[in-house]
This record gives sequence, structure tokens and C-alpha cells, in this order.
Amino acid sequence: MEVNETNRPLTETPETEVSEVSVSTVEEPQVAYEPKQTKSEVIQRLKEINENMSETDKQEVDQLKQTFYKLHKAEQEAARKAFIESGGKPEDFSPASDPDEKEFKEVMKSIKEKRNAIAVAQEKEKEDNLLRKENILEKMKAMVESSEDTGKIYNDFKQLQQEWNEIGQVPAPKVNELWKNYQLYTEKFYDMVKLNNEFREYDFKKNLEQKTHLCEAAEKLADEPDVISAFHQLQKLHQEFRSVGPVAKELRESIWARFKAASTVVNRRHQQHFEELKEKEQNNLDQKTVICEIVESMEYDKFTTFADWEEKTQEILALQAKWKTIGYAPQKMNVKIFERFRAACDEFFRRKAAFFKMVKENMASNLEKKKALCEQAESLKESTDWKATAEILTKLQKEWKTIGPVAKKHSDAVWKRFIGACDYFFEQKNKATSSQRSEELENLAKKEEIIKELAALDGSGNTDEAAVERTRELMKEWNSIGFVPFKEKDRLYKEYHNLVDKLFDRLHLSAAEKKLSSFKAGLSKDGNLYRDRERLVRTYEGLKSDIQTYENNLGFLNAASQKGNSLVADINRKIERLKADMELVLKKIAAIDETLREQQQ
Repeated sequence: MEVNETNRPLTETPETEVSEVSVSTVEEPQVAYEPKQTKSEVIQRLKEINENMSETDKQEVDQLKQTFYKLHKAEQEAARKAFIESGGKPEDFSPASDPDEKEFKEVMKSIKEKRNAIAVAQEKEKEDNLLRKENILEKMKAMVESSEDTGKIYNDFKQLQQEWNEIGQVPAPKVNELWKNYQLYTEKFYDMVKLNNEFREYDFKKNLEQKTHLCEAAEKLADEPDVISAFHQLQKLHQEFRSVGPVAKELRESIWARFKAASTVVNRRHQQHFEELKEKEQNNLDQKTVICEIVESMEYDKFTTFADWEEKTQEILALQAKWKTIGYAPQKMNVKIFERFRAACDEFFRRKAAFFKMVKENMASNLEKKKALCEQAESLKESTDWKATAEILTKLQKEWKTIGPVAKKHSDAVWKRFIGACDYFFEQKNKATSSQRSEELENLAKKEEIIKELAALDGSGNTDEAAVERTRELMKEWNSIGFVPFKEKDRLYKEYHNLVDKLFDRLHLSAAEKKLSSFKAGLSKDGNLYRDRERLVRTYEGLKSDIQTYENNLGFLNAASQKGNSLVADINRKIERLKADMELVLKKIAAIDETLREQQQ
């Protein structure tokens, strides 16, 4: 059986094209694993994997390991937070040992040892497969270089191809070299084969059917919902496509183009999937970065009340809840951005704990201060020195207002204690001074009557001696009247002096008399009569000393000279004015003495 040289089969998949569509070198990005298990469930699943290592999935094992340590770390963080909130210092915290960690490490150690053993066995198997394929290549080479009738060795060559396809994986560095040599010897053998057209066409047809079936299978992968699964299935189809023999020369390019087109669709979907995943993860990173910046930008110096901290705490909790709804960031940043967020939250709650500790200490200090005021108020509540004690208690009440808050559980009790002592004193004072208030009301009525009469005198326009005398009588009567209600003092004082000033001006009363009248009217307003009396005595002594000095100076002047006469007259006028001032001061002192006697009665 012979075939035309021009119709010999060619390798239908050049190496350059195989590498173009092969996705064996594409690395799948690791998708972050969301912990949805307890530590016990993680350990149980690892035990199951350890029992059946033939079905182990490295990615699942890695995810289970990551989940366990996330849960382990979360427990430690919760314990650390509770330690700090209970008053402990962060540097003193020492996490307790995890009873589950020992069992976890034992299972992981067993899995690692078994995986290492399996890996060693797999490498040994790959080396054995390499030797077997190299042996087949030697046999193919011998057949290609043999002068024996190719018709006799055709079946032997096909048997070698069958054996080649049944051999498993070889070390990765040797794959391309082996494939290249295999294709080379296959081409050379077909160049040597002298088969009849009928047998050759049958072989091509059978190969075409297989490759068409593989194309159809690859094309269906375009509709596979699971992009990752479609990608792995395509890998297997590529291996099968390589193992199938050649087709007719005129169909080689078209069948390869069809398979390549189907592969491109799957690869594009695979690539697009991870690009979208990458874009989504980047968006997640951007959102998480914004959340970190919000927490990090907290203006702690402005949080001065419980309400401020409570408001910001709710904001932090809301941000933490929002964080949980956001997916994973890119793998290389996922842990870093979480650590950043956790550090910012830890800083917030550390500062909050410090604030509450400070407030608690301040409240304790405030409580002691308020207790001290309570003791002072209680020591004064039985006092009958109404005026002095009332002033002291009023000052204590003002001081109370300057002291900050105390703990709610003490607030009512300490306030009731303080105000109870104050109220008791003022109730006793009110009882004791009720008659005094009645007298003040009577005095108020009397002074209002005097104001009415002064107004009538002013309105009459009289300037005779009777009007002057009546004015003086009313002023004397005014000065003899005691205290009036405190809230009425200023009004009465203003009305009275306005009328007196008008009458003094119209009736031409002396300035000294006017001053004395004003002074007497103001005595009821002044609570420092003793101090005023001392001041007036000092003024009197000063005036007396000045008069003596002027009188001594008169002895040195020559009364015969014109200049001496002028100075003597000037000094005499000053002495007269000083004597008038002394007389007014003596009258003021007498008025104070009279007022003091009235107050003591």
C-alpha cells in the first residue's frame, strides 16, 4: 500500500499556535475566603481531608487555615478589648492559650506530611513517565531511521502512539521538548508510510470526527455558567486535541481555527472574569480606604461630653456594619486595609475608655467637693446670725454650681443633702424675720407718703420759709424711717433724691445740708456702716490736721504787707471751708451712730 508523497499528513498544531491558546501558564488570582465556620467545624473538615488525601484541595486547606486563624485572632482581640475596658493596660495583656490550636496544628502537620509524601510520589511518577516517554521516542526514532517496510511496522508505531497518550504527566521543564520530538518523529514516520488512499482517508476521517467532537465540546463551554470550571475543562480538551492524529491537509487549518476560536472565547471569558473581579476588589479597597480615613480623622479634642462620645460610637458601629457588607479588597491589600481599619477603631475605643476613666475620676473628685459643701452647710443650718450665714450659704450655692457633675447614683442624694441644709436655715430665717418684713412694708408705705408730699411741695411752686421748713422736716422724717423691702430700695431712693434735688435747687438750701440729707438717705442701702464710720473719722482727723497747719502758717506771714494781707485772707477762707467740711463730717458720723443704734434695737 502506497500513498502519494504530496498527501502525507503534517503536524496540524504548530508549537507556536499551541502556546498561543494554551492557558496552562495563566495563574488564577486567589479569591479571599469568607469565614463562615466555627473553629470546631474547621478542624472537623481538616480531619476529613486528612482521612482521604486523594480528594484534597490545596486551596480549600489554605482557606480553612486562614479561617481558623481569623477566628483565633478575633477571640484574642475580643479578650484584649475586654481586658482594657475593665481597666487593664494594653501592654499588660497576655492572651490565654487556645485549646483548639494544638489539635488544629496536629491535623495540619499530618496533612502537610501526607501532602509532602504525595508530592514526592507524584514527582517520582513524573520522572518515571519521563523515562517511559523518552524510551518511546527512542523507539520511534529507530522506526523512522529503519529501512524496514513501513507497512509492517505501522501497527507497532500506532501502538507506541497509544502508549504515549496513556502515560501521565512529566516534569514541566521537559514538556515542550518531548512534544517537539514526538511531533518530529510522527511527521517523519508519516512521510515514510506508504499506505493506500483508502486506508489513509479512513484514518484522516476518524481523526476529523474526534477533533470535530472536541471543537463542539469547546464551543459549548461558552455557555458554561461557571467560568472557572469552563477554563479547567478547556485544559483537558487541549490535551485530548494534542493526542488525536492528523486530518486531511486541506482541513487542518480550518479544524484548528475552529478549535482555537472556541478556546479564545473561553479564555476571554476567563480573563474578563478576573478583570471584573480585580475591578470590584479595587472598588472595595477604595470604599474601605474612605472608611479608614473617616475613622482616622476623628477630632478627639472636640469630644468633651458623654453625648459626643455616644454619637461617635454609633457612627463607628455603623461604619463597622458597612465594612462587613463590602467584599474583599485585592489579596495583597486585604489584610493591610483590615489591619488599618482595626487600628483606627482600636484607637477610638482606647481614647473613649481613657475619657470615661478620666470622667469617672473627675466625678469622684466632684463628689468629695460636694460632700465638703454639704458638711459646711449642715454646720451652719442652726445658726441665728441670719445675715452673715445667709451670705455664706449663698456663696456655697454659687460654688456648688461651679463644681462638675457626679455619678448619677450619687447625684440626687448629695444634692438633697446640700439643699436640705440650706432650705432648713432659710426656713428658720424666714420665720424669724417675718415680723421684720411686716415692718419693712410699713416703712415702704411711710416713705411713699413722704415722696407724695415732696412731690406736692415741688408742684406747688412755694418758696417761702414754711416750704423750706416742711422740706427739712420731711427729710428728717425720711432718715428716721427704717429699712424697706430690698427690691423697692433703688426705686424709692431714686424718686426721693430727684425730688429733694429739685427742692434744694428751688428753695436754695445749703450745699452742706443737701449733702448731709443725701448721705442720710443712703445709709439704709449701705451694709458697711462700721467701715464708713472709720473712714469718716480718718477724714475728720485729716481736716483737723490741715486746719492746724494753715493756722500755724498764719503766724509766719507779715500782715503789714499787701501780699501778706492777700495770703492771710486766702488762708482764712480755706480754714472756714475746712471747718464747714469738718462739721459736715461730724454730722455724718452722728447719722451713722444713730442708724447703728436703730439696727441694734
